Amino acid sequence: MKCNKLILLGLLALAPQTLASEADFTQPVKVTANSSSGDFTNRVLEYRDNVVIVQGSLRIEADRLILESSEDKSRQVMIATGNPATYEQVMENGLMARAEAREIRYDVNTQLLTMSGNAQLSQADSLVRGETISYNARLQRLTAEGSKDEQITTIFMPKEEKKVEPEPEAPAPAPAQEPQP
Repeated sequence: MKCNKLILLGLLALAPQTLASEADFTQPVKVTANSSSGDFTNRVLEYRDNVVIVQGSLRIEADRLILESSEDKSRQVMIATGNPATYEQVMENGLMARAEAREIRYDVNTQLLTMSGNAQLSQADSLVRGETISYNARLQRLTAEGSKDEQITTIFMPKEEKKVEPEPEAPAPAPAQEPQP
């Protein structure tokens, strides 16, 4: 299967805006779901049905979440799946970034976010859509891959120029009145 692999200028227009708020990463992580199970020997937790993950402004919703980690925490991976799984977070610039895909994988240690299966990432009027989108937050690099049937799509809007409104004209001064005797 041949994939179209592109790193476009349009992606660069979106990437600088995707810096997550550092304050989010200092907040506690809250996971809610209808059910959960754990394999403590292999350090794997699974949450199922109506899964919601919240950390600061970050919010992920999924049908299923797998959390894998090593004992020394050198490996910590979250894998959210759904139809679709969704992600949203307020970025440093104050804008909301939104993403969706059948699978959203986040490697905590490498800060690599990988969305696969009809993936799309948007912020304001900018959009990247493809089979797979990866964003490395540490290196601030974004890549997108299409499938054999469909290329990636990137839509980005140019920066709006501020319209300068003409200043209203000051009213003409009233004619001077002569003093009354």
